[in-house]
Amino acid sequence: MRTLKAWHLTATCIAAFATPLLAHAQQADAPPPPQMQKLEEGDAPAITIRKPDQERKITEKRARGGKVTEVKVTNGKSTYYLKPNEQPGAMPGDGQSSANRGAQWQVKEFDLSRKQEAASEQAASIPAPPPAPAKK
Repeated sequence: MRTLKAWHLTATCIAAFATPLLAHAQQADAPPPPQMQKLEEGDAPAITIRKPDQERKITEKRARGGKVTEVKVTNGKSTYYLKPNEQPGAMPGDGQSSANRGAQWQVKEFDLSRKQEAASEQAASIPAPPPAPAKK
């Protein structure tokens, strides 16, 4: 039984030493890499890529005592609100309470008074007709 283990050990050692020699022999017979050809440069692209506005503005609303009630984040053209997750009757560490609450994205905002203001400004900017000459 001992001789059986010795033969396995001997065969494993021979295979371990022969493997790098076989791999080196395969690399020596490989053909050289193809010659690189210089390509002509084409025209510059007709489009221009600009980075979007990366201006970030964070506004916090606080209640008395300094507790944050709402955070408004404006990043470029998108606006979202973060509010604390306070559920009435839930205690911290309870199954119903969680510190995480999803952000509320501002999707669309309608301002009807803006249209009325624009109409009044446009009416004010139209010059009044000159007065007619007085008849004698």
